[in-house]
Amino acid sequence: MLVPPRGYAVLTTTGRKTGKRRRKCVRAIRDGDKVYLVSLPGRYSAWFRNIQAEPQVKLRIRGGTFDGAARVIVDSDEYEAARTMYCGTLTPFDRLAYLNHRTGRPTAERIEMMLQRWFTVCTPLVVELSAGRALNDP
Repeated sequence: MLVPPRGYAVLTTTGRKTGKRRRKCVRAIRDGDKVYLVSLPGRYSAWFRNIQAEPQVKLRIRGGTFDGAARVIVDSDEYEAARTMYCGTLTPFDRLAYLNHRTGRPTAERIEMMLQRWFTVCTPLVVELSAGRALNDP
């Protein structure tokens, strides 16, 4: 996939043991120089543990590939702002994600409820994009 669908990104982390680049497609909602993600398996996912070891990441989103620093959201005000942005932004691809995780017809209300659950139960992160222009894809 050359360009991820709107609302999604290819996250590139550095392997904590191997040092190799690792890529993962994630739901990513951009708000200016911040991009909000949720680690669905929580702190047990490999990409989350890679971020803990090395927070410098790359995100390929609409608009280019960007360097950034990822961190868990701990501040309550930032958490609420991120939740509003992450759960309130619905994209056409979210319908497919819903069908992959739930049964039934993917209505906007049901998708938003699924996103609220992910954000509350799993681990939300923010990637602060570095200032400057998008990088060329490697």
